[in-house]
Amino acid sequence: MRGGWSKTFAVMGAVGLLAVSACGNSDDSGSGDGGTASKDVTVFTWWADGGEKAGLDGLVSVFNTECKDFKFVNSAVAGGAGSNAKQVLANDLAANKPPSTFQAHAGAELGDYIKNGQVDDVSQQFKDFGLDQAFPKSLIDNLTVDGKIYSVPANVHRANVVWANPTVLKRAGIDGTKAPASVDAWIADMEKLKAAGVKAPLATSKGFAEEMVMEAVLLAELGPDKFTGLWKGETDMAGADVTAALEKFKKVLSYSNADREAIDWPDALQYVNKGQSAYTLMGDWVAAQQLADKVPDSAYTYWPAPGTEGNFQYLADSFTLPTGAQNPEGSKCWLKVVGSAEGQKAFNTKKGSIPARSDAVATDYPKYQQAAMADWKSNKIVPSCAHGAACTLGQNDSILSAMGQFSSGMDVATLQKALVAAAKPN
Repeated sequence: MRGGWSKTFAVMGAVGLLAVSACGNSDDSGSGDGGTASKDVTVFTWWADGGEKAGLDGLVSVFNTECKDFKFVNSAVAGGAGSNAKQVLANDLAANKPPSTFQAHAGAELGDYIKNGQVDDVSQQFKDFGLDQAFPKSLIDNLTVDGKIYSVPANVHRANVVWANPTVLKRAGIDGTKAPASVDAWIADMEKLKAAGVKAPLATSKGFAEEMVMEAVLLAELGPDKFTGLWKGETDMAGADVTAALEKFKKVLSYSNADREAIDWPDALQYVNKGQSAYTLMGDWVAAQQLADKVPDSAYTYWPAPGTEGNFQYLADSFTLPTGAQNPEGSKCWLKVVGSAEGQKAFNTKKGSIPARSDAVATDYPKYQQAAMADWKSNKIVPSCAHGAACTLGQNDSILSAMGQFSSGMDVATLQKALVAAAKPN
């Protein structure tokens, strides 16, 4: 698999975040707003600019063609890596003012919405749209809760990716085209980098970025089955093997930038861009920022996080049919576009993710996506807790709080206790 990962390309830094929101009513909703408002389809998302916004625009273009009876409407809530948007959404749902559809990560993140009766079953739409045949069984299994499906995925992203600056690595005599074989080997390379004058070999940032590093280390040290079992009650979160893995995570984090709690992931990426750090670990939405006019193609190399080769840690952006949403027919038309071959191509070629559909044509996509599509078909599929595939919103909020405390005190025992508590509700 490594051959497909040793390609290099450029990465542009900053990506903003957006939530898209608006109000709409169906023709028979009795809103009294008349013709225009009755056709509105409210789409709530945290996609703002860069590849995210370009991908959204692609979906909208297909929607405008395929759903001419309806009008797409946006209202932005920016910032917080989607956390600001999720808070606005929570308030709207609590007030019984749902949008026509909202973005959520496929998997366990939907659990809270399902439990609260805030999203409808879309299993029938899956059959009507042919998605039960178009999507791979492994993904459908991850989407299914008690025999029902509650969202339509637009894409698949990979979380366990390290982006490296080969020029910085060369300074320490390290071959940037090959991933270290293990976490221990990665730590050894970071020690070489530090000796070569690289103050912070690993660039990372607050919140979910640090959680992603922790997940990658846990996955590497425990293996995919035991890692997934952490969130299913099948692996003891208090076990000695987890303690040992968290000690290695502590060591990895000790090689990172001191200001990690004060910056966001695009800033961490810029440290690598500027040669101040050698590595950053971030999802492959980074690929959507590969602009050759910003950074030469040789400026970056990428590979699965050390020790995780052969494992595809996934997350998927998906859309729901909220319970009580106005204009449900417009919502269903949006969901049909999201799951369609045309919609997924328009979206994913811009966003840097890969299509959830199995019938996508690989040559329609840039080289990175082609490699990711091949790995998606051949690798072991592992869910990400940081991005909702393995954990509920409540669980992840608890973990993020624990991560913030750990970053300052580096107390493994306290972190592990918090992880044990967070894993229990699932």
